[in-house]
Amino acid sequence: MTPLLQGADDTIAALATPQGTGALGIIRLSGPQALDIAGGVFRGADLRAQKSHTIHFGRIAEGDEVIDEVLASVFIAPHSYTREDVVEFSCHGSRYILDRILRLLLSKGARLAKPGEFTLRAFLRGQFDLAQAEAVADLIASESEAAHRSAMQQMRGGFSMEIKRLREELVHFASMIELELDFGEEDVEFASRDQLRALVTDIHRTVTQLVESFRLGNVLKNGVPTVIAGKPNAGKSTLLNALLNEEKAIVSDIPGTTRDFIEDEIHIQGIAFRFIDTAGIREARDKIEAIGIQRTREKMQAASLIIYLFDLSQETPGEVAHEVQKLDALGIPYMKVGNKTDAARPELLETLTARYPEMVFISAKKEEHIEDLKDRLVEAIHLGRVRPGDTLVTNARHYESLDLTRRALEDVLAGLDARRTGDLLALDLRQALHYLGEITGEITTDDLLENIFSKFCIGK
Repeated sequence: MTPLLQGADDTIAALATPQGTGALGIIRLSGPQALDIAGGVFRGADLRAQKSHTIHFGRIAEGDEVIDEVLASVFIAPHSYTREDVVEFSCHGSRYILDRILRLLLSKGARLAKPGEFTLRAFLRGQFDLAQAEAVADLIASESEAAHRSAMQQMRGGFSMEIKRLREELVHFASMIELELDFGEEDVEFASRDQLRALVTDIHRTVTQLVESFRLGNVLKNGVPTVIAGKPNAGKSTLLNALLNEEKAIVSDIPGTTRDFIEDEIHIQGIAFRFIDTAGIREARDKIEAIGIQRTREKMQAASLIIYLFDLSQETPGEVAHEVQKLDALGIPYMKVGNKTDAARPELLETLTARYPEMVFISAKKEEHIEDLKDRLVEAIHLGRVRPGDTLVTNARHYESLDLTRRALEDVLAGLDARRTGDLLALDLRQALHYLGEITGEITTDDLLENIFSKFCIGK
């Protein structure tokens, strides 16, 4: 048994609110002795005799010394987050008070909770499956509307229901093929190969869609690294300031002012975009500028999206075409943005509009059409393709298991094409079922659980 799973029947305690001084702090107790330990330090109603989901005012005292006036919330098993008896003390947020109360509870028989142990207990007692448990951590970490919405859908079981449906459909045919193996000498076929092919093809299509949704799901969860690139003096720093609505970057008419990258994050229509202003791309004139340009290229390679600025006051259609050719060769999604429309020749605008209808034309200095650019940024990550209720994969572990499921299903289809025997088909089906079961925790190991829950904060 791994350290995370030891002491699963202990009563645990932890601070459930962030460390530091605040107006309030919450200390959580969970386990078979939670009511006895909490009741032993609480002066007020007898917590052991109260109904579930009730709140009681009183004092926490050590001997004759009152430590704090608190509210005690009582949750009786199985009607609690962990499905154990739970007591939560809402205290004043003094670090001294919270530490004193927590030490008192530990001296009465509780032990300090490990990271994620409250949620681990909820999972082990069937409160929710493993994918939903991971969504709890995603919900806590969500910093945008899209990340919050995605985590809430997963925590409510939307993703889990999809996985369980796929697994149940496969289980039926897998069991039929396993049954055939018991009658191997009688050449009996319980599972129609044509029906199996149709089912596996359908499930493979769904799993492939889920795998491909990870790119967008990961963006919604973690934000979009967006590099602002272009030649020196194209207006990159001015655009960053316009997007952030603050003077974040130094703006100068002198080409090559930006030597290192500057970044900041804003939310556009609920999506977090992390904008990175980079050094202008040109032949370096000194060693420091060369380092900055190399870092720009590295950032562009790692970006989810590139905003490439063309200086319409300086560039010709031929120069624009040359830069577009180099951008296409990168193979990274990028947006063509023509800047300095206020200083551009009308015939240049007309030519570029005809040649590149997808190009966005702005004046970063005058902050013209910045909102249009923001709309196009959201469109660029294909958010419009997502309908309410759509299932998106946001977790790298789920993505890996789904990708392995897809490969196992492809092996099943290849086996059907090659008319392989039932025992070989059953082996590939068992692999697919195994990988799907890993996602929701129907198949798991102690090491996997420790890896997942040890990343949670203490108190959750």
